[in-house]
Amino acid sequence: MKKAVIFDFDGTIIDTESAWFDIYQEILKEQHGFNLTLEEFVKVVGLKDGALFDFIDQSLDVPMDRIVFHEQVNARFETIREQLALRDGFLETAEKLKEQGILLAVASSSGRKWIEGFLEQYGLLKFFPIIVSAEDVEEVKPNPAIYKVALERLGVTADEAIAVEDSYNGSIAAISAGIHCFIIPNDVTRSLSFHEKGQLMESFADFDYELLEG
Repeated sequence: MKKAVIFDFDGTIIDTESAWFDIYQEILKEQHGFNLTLEEFVKVVGLKDGALFDFIDQSLDVPMDRIVFHEQVNARFETIREQLALRDGFLETAEKLKEQGILLAVASSSGRKWIEGFLEQYGLLKFFPIIVSAEDVEEVKPNPAIYKVALERLGVTADEAIAVEDSYNGSIAAISAGIHCFIIPNDVTRSLSFHEKGQLMESFADFDYELLEG
């Protein structure tokens, strides 16, 4: 029987990734004349931004000022932050899992302040007593370290947990940690090909509660 469900955050609980892509694309076009395609962006979803910037810098005559770019991106993101919504069906899923006595955690490559800020904004902190973030490990996804820390803090083994991810890199981290992974893509990650061991679902409406009993 499964005892815990570990959720990725960005793109899984809230679709911040679609917003990031739109903003990155806009600013890169405006400031650098660079056309960021969804195909290239999606390759680094679930990783730190450095991988994306390394790719972009290869196409620019002068490397971008990453600090300035981050400031521009964050300022624009704040203007639309309140418009972001939870993924359809997520809240109902979290409530049902909690009612069943399933332990819940967040395991994300993002920073703790970022994660907790959104969870507080949407009244979700009560669901997640355990949050594992980029500050808790030396390497983020697709390295499995974040998931291994989550298992340790939950006090469960890998075969007693399920991970919920939206990206290829995140799913690889979970699978490498030995955790069965539900993959619920968003508009940014839907075109990806996923690992054959991942259990692909169209939405939270397809959440496989029966597996929790197995």
